[in-house]
Amino acid sequence: MEGSYLCDVCIADAPKAPNATGEGLEAIMSPFQMQGAAREVVHRLKYSGLRVMAEPMGAAMAQLLERHRVTADILVPVPLHPKRLRERGYNQAALLAKRVGKWLDVGVDGKGLIRTDHQGPQARTATREERMANVTGAFTAKRNFDGLRVVVVDDVTTTGSTLEACAAALRETGAAGIWGLTFAREV
Repeated sequence: MEGSYLCDVCIADAPKAPNATGEGLEAIMSPFQMQGAAREVVHRLKYSGLRVMAEPMGAAMAQLLERHRVTADILVPVPLHPKRLRERGYNQAALLAKRVGKWLDVGVDGKGLIRTDHQGPQARTATREERMANVTGAFTAKRNFDGLRVVVVDDVTTTGSTLEACAAALRETGAAGIWGLTFAREV
């Protein structure tokens, strides 16, 4: 399609990611594996400031939730630490959550979960243990999620550590069910 930043053919051919489980999560869902066109799209959004990529990425993520009949009461983007937010200028997870929410007509709470600890990017850690240690206790819920079905949204997941740490904070406030949703997943 002319003028599109995401080639329908390229992304249609991108390897699909199987659903995964995570501690404290019903499932971790991602439409694509983190390779090829999907990797390029994530990097364009995250590192090149091409925010327009959030629209087709969010649509693919929303369609995945619809196919699996996951019904959310609220979407919560993985928050960036204020320092990282100042450096980047935007939170790519929040952009994706807004697109998914628009597609599904579900509200987004971008302030209900905050990152209180800044240990550096997960991409710089090698093992699952290092990734868990990097985010354990890094998130705090700033509101009550009692009885709500929550979908935590991020751009990519490798081990699920960040999503699990967010789920732990949400569960402390009574969230009834928590799913992780990313555009791509390292397999």
